[in-house]
Amino acid sequence: MKLQNLLKRNRPIQNSIMIKIAAAQISPVYLDKNATVEKACQYIKEASANGASLLVFPEAFIPGYPDWIWLLKNSDSKSLNELYSILFTNSISVPDESTKLVCQCAKENNINIAIGINEVNTESSGSSLYNSILYINNEGIIIDTHRKLIPTGGERTVWSRGSGQTLKVHNTTTGKLGGLICWENYMPLARTILYQQGVQILVSPTWDKSENWIQSMQHIAREGGTYVVSCCMPLRISDIPDSLEFKKLYPEGREWINTGNSCIVAPNGKIIAGPVNSEEKIIYAEFDPKLILASKRTFDVAGHYARPDVFDLSIKK
Repeated sequence: MKLQNLLKRNRPIQNSIMIKIAAAQISPVYLDKNATVEKACQYIKEASANGASLLVFPEAFIPGYPDWIWLLKNSDSKSLNELYSILFTNSISVPDESTKLVCQCAKENNINIAIGINEVNTESSGSSLYNSILYINNEGIIIDTHRKLIPTGGERTVWSRGSGQTLKVHNTTTGKLGGLICWENYMPLARTILYQQGVQILVSPTWDKSENWIQSMQHIAREGGTYVVSCCMPLRISDIPDSLEFKKLYPEGREWINTGNSCIVAPNGKIIAGPVNSEEKIIYAEFDPKLILASKRTFDVAGHYARPDVFDLSIKK
């Protein structure tokens, strides 16, 4: 057989439809679950209309990140108790009416969703909260919920510690999705567990807007040979209701609590969307599985570079 015919016969089928992945750098309607879910659905429709197959939302998006933990003293029990009560009342039980609405929207718009939530521990006391990623596929089905393993610093006064059993990679119509929340991404063993499962798109909802964070996202993309979607919540002082007293603790004249700095990184470590600052915006990038293979040809951290004869890693049951 002629070489030209052989190459033609063995040429991989090209997908004529470009796969888009997206990050929704948007603010919640602070501590208002119903209004935040409604806003999320608006952006899901927008992302789908622009051709996105996957949309990632920020950390703790529903109903918002509890930034008061960095402002209030732990001895201020009255304020902390009141704020926890409001946060809890507006948090998500999986499943509940809020998740049904998001699932319905995902199905109607044929899009996969990874959305940060404050999650109630409905399996036991029903009184504690987790910092979680809720995964919903394009058929409107809840795939799983990943709970952050270690809340960072003051976050430990609000969120419980998650279980390693939620460190999973999920097959979707976009690709193989896995996720780590904020500084969980700094845990090399947690990353490795996802690498071993063949993660293609690492969703990384975060509250960290720093340049150091962006550099870490680029390193992780190269290390894992994976796309990384870093999605951070932009939040203004004006987004905090005046009825919440901790709002007065921010410096006078300050506009932004968090400017966002969301980005999408390719497997070679190059930023291909963003970073975007001080605005609400959906950013988009093309997902190309061939770039993952190219990045792993000489360095596959969970493959030919793994040395299982030397190292062994597993999740405790």
